[in-house]
Parts: sequence; C-alpha cells; structure tokens
Amino acid sequence: MQTTTLSFDNFHQHGALFTNMLRARHRTFIDEKGWDIPSEEGMEFDQYDTAQSRWVCVHDKGRVLAGVRLTPTTASCGIYSYMVRDAQRGLLDTIPANLLDEDAPIADHIWDANRLFVAEGIDTEIRRDVQMSLMGHMVRSARSLGATTLLGLLPIGIPRLGRRLGIDMEPGGPVMKICGVAHRCYFVSMASKMH
Repeated sequence: MQTTTLSFDNFHQHGALFTNMLRARHRTFIDEKGWDIPSEEGMEFDQYDTAQSRWVCVHDKGRVLAGVRLTPTTASCGIYSYMVRDAQRGLLDTIPANLLDEDAPIADHIWDANRLFVAEGIDTEIRRDVQMSLMGHMVRSARSLGATTLLGLLPIGIPRLGRRLGIDMEPGGPVMKICGVAHRCYFVSMASKMH
C-alpha cells in the first residue's frame, strides 16, 4: 500500500493514478451514494479539480483505496473559490448555505479538505490501515503546503479517526444531511502538532 499526493506538476510521474482516483470517486459518490454531481467517461470531477488543488491518494498496485482533495481557501477559478465558501455563498444547489457558523475563511494557512472517501470493498483487515494512512498523509501534505488549519465538510464519523492520530477536529457548523448522510464542517488545527 502506498500514499501519494498528486498535483498538476507530478501527474506524469504516476501514470493513470489520477484518472483511477477520479474513477474511484465516481464509484463512491455516484454509483454507490447516488450523488448527482458532474462526471464523464466514468470519472467524477468538478470545478475544484484545478491546478490549485492537491489530491491525496492511497493506492495498491494501481487500485485506488481512498482519497481526499485539498484546495487552498485562497483559490479562485472563474466565479468559484472552494467548496465550503461557495456553498455558503449560495453557488452550490446541493449543499445548504448555513453550513458554517461564521464567514468562510480566506487565508494562505487554511486549506479546504473535501471529497474524502474510502472505496467500497476494502477488506476489513486493512480498512483501518487505509483510513489511518489517508488521514495521516492528508495532514502531512497539508503541512508541507503551509497549512496550519484544514476546513472540511465531512461525514460526522471522521473525527473519531482523527482522534486515533492525535488530530482534534472542532465543529464549525451544524450537522446536516447531504444525500442522506450526516455531515458537518470541521476545523482541524495542526499548529500544535507541527514539529
């Protein structure tokens, strides 16, 4: 099992890993969860999959096991910025605008973490290792990008995984159902954990 952080600068070094990750997102979010989100040729993607983002991917022999997208809160592409902020601004029909208790931040040290998934069909004996690998690498990648805080609209079970790694997640808004699954915005402060 390997974990890789992908960017537009290093796609060429990882063969089909990026497209395999988009296909895994399609299977997870569209095929299994039934979300009505953009896709083409069996790949799920949206307006936040730009050169400004990074993708943390857990994989084994070409098979994508898990992933998450990191986007700076300073991102801008046309009318869009990052998912949590754009939802708050009313630009996204499927996410309620009241997802945060405060205005969505815009700062170099805060990155948005979204589209987090663990693929279905992962053997029970390695599922926890996959989850831990994804969370740990997400934090290390974000730190390497200069982030001290992550903000994400995530399933409410994710903080339990974070605690196992010593990562504290503070609620940033109300619990809300998105496509039938309870989600909440969380702030992950990494400053105290940095060495």
